[in-house]
Amino acid sequence: MNPYILTALLFGLGLGTTITFASSHWLLAWMGLEMNTLAIIPLMAQHHHPRAVEATTKYFLTQATAAAMLLFASATNAWLTGQWEIQQMTHPLPVTLITLALALKIGLAPVHSWLPEVLQGLDFTTGLILSTWQKLAPFALLLQIQPANSIILVALGLASTLIGGWGGLNQTQLRKVLAYSSIAHLGWMILVLQFSPSLTLLTLLTYFVMTLSAFLVFKLNKSTNLNMLATSWAKAPAITALTPLILLSLGGLPPLTGFMPKWLILQELTKQDLAPTATIAAMSALLSLFFYLRLSYAMTLTMSPNTLAGTAPWRLQPSQFVLPLAVGTTTTLLLLPLTPAAVALLAL
Repeated sequence: MNPYILTALLFGLGLGTTITFASSHWLLAWMGLEMNTLAIIPLMAQHHHPRAVEATTKYFLTQATAAAMLLFASATNAWLTGQWEIQQMTHPLPVTLITLALALKIGLAPVHSWLPEVLQGLDFTTGLILSTWQKLAPFALLLQIQPANSIILVALGLASTLIGGWGGLNQTQLRKVLAYSSIAHLGWMILVLQFSPSLTLLTLLTYFVMTLSAFLVFKLNKSTNLNMLATSWAKAPAITALTPLILLSLGGLPPLTGFMPKWLILQELTKQDLAPTATIAAMSALLSLFFYLRLSYAMTLTMSPNTLAGTAPWRLQPSQFVLPLAVGTTTTLLLLPLTPAAVALLAL
């Protein structure tokens, strides 16, 4: 892609998210979300592969549906209450509609079906933008409206953690596994959104760091499915040794960074007398952990059946910039000791 066009599109992505962050009026927020969607579409379709075009079309249709729902709900709110302000959402009908529209935007269960299909048709770089940056603007709106109807949020959160776990069990395509992992993590964030918005933000940031590391590792190895992971020893032995730790951090095992948000969320849910919800969420984390372990096993404990692929290739200089991977991996593995600092910040 022409670098000038790429710069303009990335600027559009940043500007769309910033407008949504800064807006207090629903029309402005909607405009920011639309700019976001329109800026990423050329990035998704840039390879002109039929699968990429199909993924782009699916993404466009779902995002357009969610944006129309959001516009309809905000107009309904203005009709019922006379208010266009984001923080003046008092009527339950538009609040529920907007919550569902934003759930469709970010890919929460049960309106999640588009996310694995879309991610599967994209390359790792665009998939990373879709899994991280594109979640920011809808989350900013969810944090601002903070729906008072707790049953909807808890139901969306539990459904996402369970479906994110179940859906990833049978997958062999890495991008689909990462999509289901994204759904499960979003479920954890939504569960605790109404009780501790700052904890939701902390979980979102740790999810971003861990997902960045996972995407960059698979991009470095040029692995797209489970079988291709078996050849990574020959390509990059050091990063192959660290990858299981990145995946287990995504699964939420101590003493890795991913354990911190899960631990704090379970603690918060228990404080709110939601012990059954916390128990179901913790059990659903085991489902996710199974497929992360499966990836780790395929990567480190199996050898490629093809001897040619298993032989060590020439060790050339990496063609991509590896500093983000180094920083992402370090933070994915080593931030758990900072938990007291994070708790102190949440208490402010």
